[in-house]
Amino acid sequence: MPIPLSAGDRKLFLIAGGVFLLLVATAFILAKGPVSTDEIPTTYSVGSGGAKAAYLLLKASGYTVERWEQSPSELPEAAGATLILAEPSDAPKTEERTGLRQFVENGGHIIATGPFVGFFLPENGIVPDPLSGMTWKKLTALSPTSITHAAPEITLAPRAYWRPESSAVPFVLPLYGDGDKQMVVKYKFGKGEVIWWASATPLTNAGLTEHGNLEFFLACIGSEPQTRILWDEYFHGYRRSLTASIQSSPVKWIFLQLALFALAIVLTYSRRSGPISIPAGEIRLSPLEFVRTLGALYHQANAASVAVDISYHRFRYWLTRRLGMASNARVEDLERAIRERWNFQDANFSATVRDCASAPYDNTLKPRAALRLVRSLDDYAAKLKLFPKSGKEKN
Repeated sequence: MPIPLSAGDRKLFLIAGGVFLLLVATAFILAKGPVSTDEIPTTYSVGSGGAKAAYLLLKASGYTVERWEQSPSELPEAAGATLILAEPSDAPKTEERTGLRQFVENGGHIIATGPFVGFFLPENGIVPDPLSGMTWKKLTALSPTSITHAAPEITLAPRAYWRPESSAVPFVLPLYGDGDKQMVVKYKFGKGEVIWWASATPLTNAGLTEHGNLEFFLACIGSEPQTRILWDEYFHGYRRSLTASIQSSPVKWIFLQLALFALAIVLTYSRRSGPISIPAGEIRLSPLEFVRTLGALYHQANAASVAVDISYHRFRYWLTRRLGMASNARVEDLERAIRERWNFQDANFSATVRDCASAPYDNTLKPRAALRLVRSLDDYAAKLKLFPKSGKEKN
């Protein structure tokens, strides 16, 4: 049997269903599929800006390479290890910067790319230049080294350049550049070494195929087989914790949809289980309309005597009650009682009361005469103060 729903419930369910479908569509649009064109150079992406090809190439070439999804403060022994920071998207904390600095000082080797990676490095002379990075450029070697010997020319999108005078290290060696701008540099720090690229283009899936980029990438890694390569994914959001994994995956959209659906259920239940207020019914007739309708009814039925009889019985009830007399007391007794007790003198009182008492038996009583009698009774009631001032009778 279908559950009856009110118009408000149906409207609430339609709104919740529309929001749910909108979130599902958004999740499908934002979800990263196998043909993702994500520009973040992560080893999990096969898009043009991803770096999965370079990661698999190192594995196939016999290098000891692994994804590093832990904090830099937990980095292993620095000697003989290379850490790749390919355009990290998250900002480092103080303890994470300290861990990276100690890693280099103890003999570690860092390959850092991008315009904002300077926040991770012990020395930072990087100047962002996003306009220049909109197109790829050919960069020529600036210094004779083993790296420039392997690749005299490379291609990358120069999103930044190095300003050597801002560095406190004794010697920064420019490797590649364009004019007077240095796009690839390296410097010693403690027992280790840092190589900075203006962008991660040479190790991306699309840039790896450009002339000289593969040779340049392998030369920066080094040819020693015992080198341990740690490819950072921690600062790309891939971390070894349930909360971090959920935040970096489309699963969070599923939880959001379920939360909204549960909220819709709670709101619907609360509306049905909360206090029910009965709506005020519309009054068919206002008091004045009721009086007019009743008057028209008496006029049509020629029942003016009935109206007088009702007013008379009401008057006698309150009068005998105030005097403490029997309800069937004679008119003469009532007149004598109010004259003696209340000092009330009115020659027309007895005649008016007798006319009212005989009105029910007079079928020829005219409306004007009936109205005069009712008004007279009301005037006497006001003079004798029979009714409360509020106009409401109290039993």
